[in-house]
Amino acid sequence: MRGLEEKSFLLLLVAVSLAFTWILWPLSGAILWGTIFAIVFAPLYRRLLRSTRQRPNIAALTTVTIILLIVILPLTVIGALVLREASGIYRKIHSGELDLKHLFRKASDALPAWASGLLNHFGLNDLGAVQERLTAELAKGSQFLAAQAINVGQNTFDFIVSFLVVLYLLFFLLRDGEALTMQIREAIPLRADQQRALFSRFTTVIRATVKGNIVVAAVQGALGGIIFFLLGIQGSLLWGVVMAILSLLPAIGAALIWVPASLYLLATGAVWQGVALMAYGVAVISTVDNFLRPFLVGNETKMPDYLVLVSTLGGIGIFGINGLVIGPVIAAMFIAAWDLFSASRREAQNDRSAG
Repeated sequence: MRGLEEKSFLLLLVAVSLAFTWILWPLSGAILWGTIFAIVFAPLYRRLLRSTRQRPNIAALTTVTIILLIVILPLTVIGALVLREASGIYRKIHSGELDLKHLFRKASDALPAWASGLLNHFGLNDLGAVQERLTAELAKGSQFLAAQAINVGQNTFDFIVSFLVVLYLLFFLLRDGEALTMQIREAIPLRADQQRALFSRFTTVIRATVKGNIVVAAVQGALGGIIFFLLGIQGSLLWGVVMAILSLLPAIGAALIWVPASLYLLATGAVWQGVALMAYGVAVISTVDNFLRPFLVGNETKMPDYLVLVSTLGGIGIFGINGLVIGPVIAAMFIAAWDLFSASRREAQNDRSAG
């Protein structure tokens, strides 16, 4: 009878947990980013807590205000500007004011003989087809961003609700985070050392992903957007955001944008602009990661680049923009769980050998 009661209770526990997840799912993005901000800015909250003589409400409110001013509001403004710029580019393409076919033809006519031979070698000699394809893809991308701008306007209420949920949840996670963590650890049926390892890996990966990946990518995108603006390249803010997003992917990075842009400038006769962009990309954009990441992340765990790449792409494919963080976190927890399993097996084998 006791076994039946335990199984029934376990079934009830699983059922109510799934139901709770189901009702929270519409706000999953807001909950995720509220949790991420709480983990990343927990050290700041603890310092403010000491400065306010152990007044948690004041320390939490001050931390939320700082996050709002230095992170959330700037990102909101940049996002609105990017959507407006993308909408403008789409209108110019649609109206014919921006003739991409002419630009591509101008670039192809300026190519040297060796470059034309290289295109022929890879089967890209039909520049008309390439032009059509690139024009269609650029128009499609601009149209998508323009549609997102319309959707943001139509779903303003949902955005405001999610925004308020992030701030509200962030306040309580900062203030009550330690007590909540203790409750979760007490409920997890694992040994204390296993709990410490999993929680440590979870928080480490969250902080490393945000500080070591997202912040560095934002800096690279900003540097790329600045040089595009100085060189007079149209859509500099939009290209800067694209470079920031691509910088999140190891072995790909912002070079996918600034290298073709510099080659285009060289091919169309803008020699000094092309050389300047190429030199700036190699000396500044590509190397800023080496300087910033050790300063921001320090000795925190860093996963192999190939694992970060596949987990990030897979996370984006399933969870959208939230997958930038969810993908690497799942990959890190996967590695941590299997490491703990291997350690437990080694301990068991050693105990049997000693016995």
